[in-house]
Amino acid sequence: MEGYDVVTIDDEKVGKVVGTHGDHLIVEQGTIRKSKHALPRTFTEVDDGEKVVRMTIGKDLFCDSPKVNGEVDEAAIADYYGLAGGSVAPPTEGYGETVSDDPAVGSETQAESDGVTPAMQERAQAREQMGGETDQGVPAESPALLGDRYEHTKD
Repeated sequence: MEGYDVVTIDDEKVGKVVGTHGDHLIVEQGTIRKSKHALPRTFTEVDDGEKVVRMTIGKDLFCDSPKVNGEVDEAAIADYYGLAGGSVAPPTEGYGETVSDDPAVGSETQAESDGVTPAMQERAQAREQMGGETDQGVPAESPALLGDRYEHTKD
């Protein structure tokens, strides 16, 4: 696979494969100021006929990844890409076996780090904007739980 071009899904060339390290391809990028980055095989599709490796992630995400200068820091790379390989026991770990390309972060944690408002908070804000529970015809106390259900009916 060494020497294969690495391209995005849109066929934009990113670099060339110059080696491998475990579950990562080492990709050299740039023409004058060259840098090397490790790309997890999880995010690649290899086309041996065309001698091309297609990334399933964006170019910006790849270009901003940790650089490889000699030794590959697999934990830092896994952490950057959000893979479980960099964690001893990721929060997403269930009862099965954790493999290196499992997600290390749940959707709620990822949304929080991206600045997305949690769903529970959005619902609370919507209730406040609607005027609260008493304005919506819902009694402050529930007669079904705290009193006689049929208090207002005739015998």
